[in-house]
Amino acid sequence: MSGATLDADAAQLAIEHTYEQGWSDGLPLVPATQPLVDRFLAAGGRPGDEVIGHMPQLDRTVTVELAAINAAMAGCLPEYFPVVLAAWEALMNERAAKGGGWQSTSGPAPLIIVNGPIRERLGFNSTGGVFGPGFRANATVSRAIGLIVRNVFGVHPHELEQATQGLPGRWAICIGENEEESPWEPLAASRGVEGDAVTATLLRTSEYIDNRHTTDPEQLLSDFADTIGRSGSWIFRHAMAGVVFCPEHARLLADNGFTRADVAAWLAEKSGRTTQQLARAGKDHASEKGVRSPGDASDAVDPDRFQPTFAPGASEKMLIAVAGSRTAGISMVVRYFADWSGRSFPITVPSTGDVA
Repeated sequence: MSGATLDADAAQLAIEHTYEQGWSDGLPLVPATQPLVDRFLAAGGRPGDEVIGHMPQLDRTVTVELAAINAAMAGCLPEYFPVVLAAWEALMNERAAKGGGWQSTSGPAPLIIVNGPIRERLGFNSTGGVFGPGFRANATVSRAIGLIVRNVFGVHPHELEQATQGLPGRWAICIGENEEESPWEPLAASRGVEGDAVTATLLRTSEYIDNRHTTDPEQLLSDFADTIGRSGSWIFRHAMAGVVFCPEHARLLADNGFTRADVAAWLAEKSGRTTQQLARAGKDHASEKGVRSPGDASDAVDPDRFQPTFAPGASEKMLIAVAGSRTAGISMVVRYFADWSGRSFPITVPSTGDVA
């Protein structure tokens, strides 16, 4: 931009125009000129008219070009676009996202986890403050997903979006996995995808665990199990959750012989509440359709019966990742909106897709 003349007034007018069109999520948008969109399409290396998503109940379709326009408006750089496409593909393979998840009363937030060397190359934060703001790649890739849902699917608050309260991180949770300090293989590699990849699902919420005082792995895991098992998250017979461990917690577990699969199995077995505890919240009974409600006398025969949070076999679909810094023993429980496909998706950067 050296020597270029910048017209701040013209930029302000363009930004205000995007507000007037109803395209914005509340923050200023980057005007998506055709030359800029063309750079995104070149970086993505896919035809602009390729269909990459369809919402049947609204009969609305996302193409690569429409995704590019919204990624540009979100403030992405063109080289981020392959990550946006991979994240979108991952989310479109989630049962809830293909259904009514975007319009739910829960107002779920997409969780996007990036693996591979592309994290460093594009500046994705994987360490300190990873769930917070301050990094363009993390912030704009997740925002691009939100703008696609808003502007292509037409899911606007107070209209097609029916969130009762919604989540602060609705379009803000894109993190890199801290592979360098993880004791386990990268999340995507554990799902059969090596190198640059994205894993994503929809979340009801995320809840931090602050445990920096124990060196006992089962005491540590018990803290996670207690949070995972809280009754507030139970709408149906079972619920699903994963964990994004900080490096300190992950290392403590690995040093005591826990693999990623061991952690998932332990939490699947130990997370839950007794019938009596659930009865206090009016959730001790699950109907034939699995919806929780207050039980009757027949349900209270064994008030100490343990009801597990997770369904049988759920440990195979428990997302276990590592992110953040080693500054303290603070990790995050991530509570799925419905379930997780268990899949990761490669980030494809075209070899001939140089950005002008």
